[in-house]
Amino acid sequence: MKKLLLSLVAVAGLVYGAQAQTEKGNFMLGGNVGVNSTKVDGAPKADFKFSVLPSIGYFVGNNFAIGTGVGYEYDKKVSNRTQEGAFKVAPFGRYYVGLSDQFKFFGQLSVPLAFGELKATDANGDNAVKLGTTTNIGVELAPGFAFFPTKKIGIELSVKGLSYDNYTVKAEGTGAKAKTNTFGLNADTFAPRLGVQFYF
Repeated sequence: MKKLLLSLVAVAGLVYGAQAQTEKGNFMLGGNVGVNSTKVDGAPKADFKFSVLPSIGYFVGNNFAIGTGVGYEYDKKVSNRTQEGAFKVAPFGRYYVGLSDQFKFFGQLSVPLAFGELKATDANGDNAVKLGTTTNIGVELAPGFAFFPTKKIGIELSVKGLSYDNYTVKAEGTGAKAKTNTFGLNADTFAPRLGVQFYF
């Protein structure tokens, strides 16, 4: 009887722990870091891209969190003689639906914003000269799954999903603007995003 009682308490603790992570009043802390290097034939050096975007969210209701990410992205393409750096802000809202005690489906709507500078480089990727300022405003709806192995950690697997981007370059000196609008659905299950969130 004592073993049965202890087992029931342990199971209740696991269920409570899984549900408590996304309860109203809790916080989630996470983010992403990306590094990519690509060597294009004929280019003297490899293209290099780096991004970091830590994020924090607060559960305003059970299973519903709002928050933001703040970070920086650097993209140097020696292959086409450009270099871009941008400060990023990405407010988001996320809603969880419980599938079991340790698995939850979520949908996240975010509005990533980036403000930076576009520069031209020489053939070796050096001597950068400012071409203009850049603004990127987007909307992204991303689905995913979260697995909770412990009370404070969630391992996530998601895809980019439905997205829209408005990218503007304002030329230095003249102020002329060039805009690019991109709309797409990217649900590539062979290139998912893996992340970790901490709940407290």
